[in-house]
Amino acid sequence: MKIAIVKLSAMGDIIHAMIALQFLKKYNSNIKIDWFVERAFSQVLEENPDIDNIYKIDLKAIKKDKSKIFSQIKELREYSKNSYDLVIDAQGLIKSAIVSRLLGKKIAGFSKDSTREGLASIFYSTKVESDYSKNVIERNLDVILKPFEINFSKDDILNKKSFLFFKKSIEIDSFLSQTKKSILLIVGASWPSKIYSKEKFAKISNYLEENILIAWGNEDEKASATFIASNSNAKVLPKLDLNNLKYLVSKVDLVIGNDTGPTHMAWALNIPSITIFGCTPGKRNTYETKINKVIESDSFVNPLKLNREDFSINSIDEKRIVEMAKDLLYGN
Repeated sequence: MKIAIVKLSAMGDIIHAMIALQFLKKYNSNIKIDWFVERAFSQVLEENPDIDNIYKIDLKAIKKDKSKIFSQIKELREYSKNSYDLVIDAQGLIKSAIVSRLLGKKIAGFSKDSTREGLASIFYSTKVESDYSKNVIERNLDVILKPFEINFSKDDILNKKSFLFFKKSIEIDSFLSQTKKSILLIVGASWPSKIYSKEKFAKISNYLEENILIAWGNEDEKASATFIASNSNAKVLPKLDLNNLKYLVSKVDLVIGNDTGPTHMAWALNIPSITIFGCTPGKRNTYETKINKVIESDSFVNPLKLNREDFSINSIDEKRIVEMAKDLLYGN
């Protein structure tokens, strides 16, 4: 059997969907799985033994040059010659539904009432019910596994195998400490209101007094990282590609970060983490475990209508994060 999974973006969403691969392989070890993804995020999928082919597409390029829509359609129609037995739209957007339709005729996706862009469901031959307010991990498992009538439980999720893969990096090893705990700070996010205060990150670094490393992905994040380092004992890392970032996350003792893809890598790799939430719903956007913790502001969050002007994340006392970190690091 050959299937295609369409999950185009963003990094955290792709990671949340990747957990389903191990369930699919357990169900049918011979199943062939191709994944369609925006080029910018493709490296997060690389080295995964459960994926046969990663197909990189450039829908975002269409925003800059509308004429590129024709080359993208032509490319997707070529991929349809792979003759998929099933195409799964795990994104639930109109654009991902159109991509799925160009790849094949037998398509599974969220039902009309299970996704923000309910119109996407008209493209699906199999419509999967999954309450939009449910945890995103469970929703991804619903849309990918239900077409095969594969069941899963909370214990299955909690006992998952690590599912991000990478090439070893000697460069990254040089940043790790042999005498101190290595803690990675993820200081950026896609919206300003999802970003915890750089001043409070600096205080966390000083309270913990360990080998604190800061990752960054753009110039604004680099500026925040530089501020934190200049006001604490933290160190700013060079800009990392996704392979090196995956490897680094797999090696540190703790990740502390905002609700964003690099922080969610820790959950996927079974590495201790603290994810900080303000304007997004913490219990919905990650899956708490004994080592993966969530800390939220007191703000009410409606997952159907997120408020990008809600900066309540900065009301979270950094000492609460420090105590949580100490518990994870030392078992205090």
